[in-house]
Parts: sequence; C-alpha cells; structure tokens
Amino acid sequence: MGRVQSDAELARTAALAGATVALKYFAELAGLPRELKADGSVVTEADRATEAAIRAVLAEARPHDAILGEEGGETGAGERRWIIDPIDGTAQFVTGDDRWLVLVALEEAGEIVAGVAAVPAQDRVWWARRGGGAFETNLDGKADKRIHVSDRRTTLSAARLGVVPVAPNVYPSDLAVAAPLTAVTPAVEWDVHAGLLVAGGTLDLAVQTRGEVWDFAATSLIVTEAGGCYGGVDGIRGPRAGVSLYAANRSLWQEASEVLWPA
Repeated sequence: MGRVQSDAELARTAALAGATVALKYFAELAGLPRELKADGSVVTEADRATEAAIRAVLAEARPHDAILGEEGGETGAGERRWIIDPIDGTAQFVTGDDRWLVLVALEEAGEIVAGVAAVPAQDRVWWARRGGGAFETNLDGKADKRIHVSDRRTTLSAARLGVVPVAPNVYPSDLAVAAPLTAVTPAVEWDVHAGLLVAGGTLDLAVQTRGEVWDFAATSLIVTEAGGCYGGVDGIRGPRAGVSLYAANRSLWQEASEVLWPA
C-alpha cells in the first residue's frame, strides 16, 4: 500500500490529471464544439471531461469529502470541500490562447488550506498550502521554487497592475469595474493570470472584475501564502463571488480598494 498523499500533494495530483485531459482537447481545438451557458459564457466537452478527471482522483483518495465544481455542481457534504474550476478561461482556451488554467483548492471549516493553479499549455504550476508558503514549478513537479510578492514599496500610480479577464472575454461591465484603477495606473499585459504574477513579484496589483468562488479559491491562497493580500468589497478575507483584488502588501491593497470602492 502506497503512502497517503497530503492534501497539497493530492491537489497537485488532481490538477495534473485534469491538465492531461485538457491538453488533449487543446491539441485538437478544430474539432471541439462550443456551447453557451445560460450566462452567455462558453463551455465545451473539454471543461466537463477535465472536471470529471479531477473529481475521479479526489473521490478515490478522499471519498468522504465534498466537491464543488463549476460544471458538475456540489456533491457530498461536510467541513472539507474541494473546489474545482476545470478550465478557467474557456474563452481563451477555444481560441488557442495558452493562458487558461486548471484550478483546484481545498476548503476546510470555511478556510482554504491548499490550492493549485496550473497553466498546462505553458508547463507551469503554482501551488500553496496554508502556513506552508507558495511555490512555482513545472507540470512534472521537479523544479519547485518558493515565490514571494515584490518587496518594493510603490505608490498606487506607479504600481504594476494587471486586469482579468482579457479579450475575447471582456465586457463593457468589466471595463467599468476596472476603470477607477486603470485611470490611476494603466494596466499592463500579462502572460499568465495577473494574480499569480502578483504572487511571484512581477506585478504589484491585480483586479479580477468578476467570478465565482472556484475562480478565486486557489489563487487567493497562493497570493496570501506568497506574502500578499487578497479581498473584495467587504475587505481582506477569503474567496467569494464578485470583484477580487490582489496586492503585494496591505497598504497597497487598501489604497487600491479605496479607489475601487470609495466609501
């Protein structure tokens, strides 16, 4: 009988299983039908198959845990809940843009304790465990390096800002949400999710203009374990639906939040 994986290791194993499936579909995009959900967002067979692969790994290893997935909804109950976004950025995925992610996180007693954000088409993975720091590696996990937010102290006007989402998934409402910040400090282009770049020190600030808990569960932990801050209109706390703000430090987060959400 093999060694039982830790929750963080299992999250990585599950994310890798999903990444393997998603990459097969990504290699054959021409034959992949696109569908629209009720909210107008794109979904494909790749999303569902990727989530199924992740769920299978988690269900086998932790059969008593609940699972919440973007495509399959919630199954099970209890204080431990895995949260899955099988392909975050399907709109990018179907156009051949390599910035899509596979997101897996574990919530225990209402707190995110493990999180993985894989960017399979770039052979990159970010992961964190509560109290254990944040790391970047490749898909095979053989090049782990600890990451940390930037330690440079900057004003809001000089901050390096990233905005999520990007075309072709940007609506006028997204531009309106980000406008107060982009009026102060112009947004820069990013090659992976801007929140992850905050965690790694490349950006100082990132705003994601919309999303559900599965969009933020993994990335929120990665940023905070890298020394940064994550929160929304109701302050610095765990992931939830809505607008999310990532920052390299508390003072920059506070300054940006006052611009986004003036009292």
